[in-house]
Amino acid sequence: MKEIRTVDAVGHILCHDITQIIKDEKKGVLFQKGHVVREEDIPALLSVGKEHLFVWEKQEGILHENEGAEILYRICAGDCMHGTPVKEGKIELVADIDGLLKIRRDALVKINSLGEMMIASRHGDFPVKKGDKLAGTRIIPLVIEKEKMDRAVSKAGENPIFTILPYQHKKVGIVTTGSEVQKGLIKDTFTPVLKEKLAEYPTEVIGQTTPGDVKEQITADILSFIENGADMVICSGGMSVDPDDRTPGAIKDTGAQIVTYGAPVLPGAMLLVAYYEHDGRTVPILGLPGCVMYAKRTIFDLILPRIMADDEIKAEQIAALGEGGLCLNCDICTFPNCGFGK
Repeated sequence: MKEIRTVDAVGHILCHDITQIIKDEKKGVLFQKGHVVREEDIPALLSVGKEHLFVWEKQEGILHENEGAEILYRICAGDCMHGTPVKEGKIELVADIDGLLKIRRDALVKINSLGEMMIASRHGDFPVKKGDKLAGTRIIPLVIEKEKMDRAVSKAGENPIFTILPYQHKKVGIVTTGSEVQKGLIKDTFTPVLKEKLAEYPTEVIGQTTPGDVKEQITADILSFIENGADMVICSGGMSVDPDDRTPGAIKDTGAQIVTYGAPVLPGAMLLVAYYEHDGRTVPILGLPGCVMYAKRTIFDLILPRIMADDEIKAEQIAALGEGGLCLNCDICTFPNCGFGK
C-alpha cells in the first residue's frame, strides 16, 4: 500500500475503513476497506479530516475484489437472472422469472476448489420465483491475481453454472384406478389433491377416467389421452406390489420407456416414471402411489417441477434422492425450506 493525497485518490482502493463521527448523531463507517474512491467521494473524505489516504498500489496482473466478483458473476449467470450491484466485493444472482433452477454441480465444485474465491447457492432442481435470491459470489482476499481468475473461467467452461428453465403449459390427463372408485364405493379423494398441486403450475386438466383395475382399459385410457393432446398423463393408485394392482403393468403395455419403478423416497417409494414418444412429442407418464393423496409432501412434489420445466428425469437422479429422501413429517411443514429431497 502507499500514502497519497486524497485529492489524487480517484480510482484507488482504500486499505482501511474511514470512520465518520458527528457528535450526538453518528459514529460509523463512511467508506469501507476495499472501496474504490470516486470523484464524488473526495469532499466527504476531506470533511472527516482525511487529507491523505492509504491505498493499494495498482499492480499489473492484480485484480480488486469487485473485479473478481464481476468475473465470478459472468461465470455463473445464465438467462432469466440478473446480478445485484457489487457491494463489499459480493454480487448476488436474482431470478427474473418463475422456473426450475438448474446447477452445473461439477463446475460449481471446481470453482470452489480453487481457493480464494467462492460461489454459494440454494439447491438446484427446485422451483424458484421471480425475485428469489439464487447465489452469491465473491473472492476471499481484497485482491487476487488475474491468473487465478483466468483459471476459474477455464474451469467453469463455456456454459453458465446456473440456469432457470421456464415452466411449460401442459395439458394433463388423469387416470384414476381402482374398482372401488369406479363403482362409487368410496369417494375419490386423490384427484382433488392432484388438481390442487397442478394448479401451482401452468396446467390444464383435459379429462379424467376411472377404468377400475382392468389393465387393458388403463392402457387404453393413457393412450387415448396422449392421442387427444395430453402433454402429461398421471395415473393415481394401484402402484403397490399387490396382485390386483395393475397400474405399473398397464403403463408398461403402452410401450413407454420406463425410467424407474420405485424411488428411495418416503413418502413415495412406489413412484413410476415413464416417457412415451408420440408424433415427435415426449409425453411423461407418472404412476403415483397412494401416499400422494394424504401426505403433505411426497415424491410428487420433488418431480412435478422438473416435469413442468421439461427437465428430463433419469434413473440415476432418482437413485440420488436417497440422501434427503426421508420426509420428517414436521408438525409445521416448511417445505421446500427444509432437507426433504436435498
